[in-house]
Amino acid sequence: MRLAKYLAHAGVASRRAAEGLVAQGRVAVDGAVVTDPARDVGDDHAVAVDGRAVTPEGRELHMLNKPPGVVSTARDTHGRSTVTDLVPSARRLYPVGRLDADTTGLILLTNDGELANRLTHPRYEVEKLYRVELDPRPVSEPALQALRDGVRLDDGPTLPARVNQPAPGVLEMTLREGRKRQVRRMCEAVGHRVVALRRVAFGPLELGRLGEGESRRLSDDELERLRHAGEAAKAGRSARAGGGATPSAGRRRW
Repeated sequence: MRLAKYLAHAGVASRRAAEGLVAQGRVAVDGAVVTDPARDVGDDHAVAVDGRAVTPEGRELHMLNKPPGVVSTARDTHGRSTVTDLVPSARRLYPVGRLDADTTGLILLTNDGELANRLTHPRYEVEKLYRVELDPRPVSEPALQALRDGVRLDDGPTLPARVNQPAPGVLEMTLREGRKRQVRRMCEAVGHRVVALRRVAFGPLELGRLGEGESRRLSDDELERLRHAGEAAKAGRSARAGGGATPSAGRRRW
């Protein structure tokens, strides 16, 4: 992690203010003054500001059921309510990825940059499950197959997705990438407008009965399962491709 970001995560100052502390020569790493805020440091380095040791902030991960109209940022210049406003914590949390303001459901907030990267980086292909309500209804089989195969958007073709239609005009879509407004754009590409969108699962985590606007801190066990979410999802896809059983079949409930 870059030094300025490390200081910000430790609660010393904002990242911009931390860059100023480093530039002023007030920060030392392993006893040597460092003036480059981009210097990489980790938990095995001894970091001090003005001679006082900096203790890394404890890592937290929270699940929030995001209501409509709330933006997925740490702060908003237009004064709108943000996801961080809804999660009580003394830590400096930020959202893992984003949901559109009109999209509801499961979003994660953390101060663990390494975990956030694992959950959002395209190479890990962590799956997210959405419940989608469309207009017009229902969705034809060719349109469903197009979504499953991947559709071409203005930023390139999407990866294949798992798509089911449990009721006319209601889809369950499992994606393993996270482009801007991806679900809405995919549905528009096959001639349907999204009228309601909710994320109900992120990797192994399910929204469950968490009420709208409510949040909870995740357990160490849930945190560990999330760290391995990408590998588990790839193993499941390999098993399905080889004709094996689908471990999560029938597990999702709304």
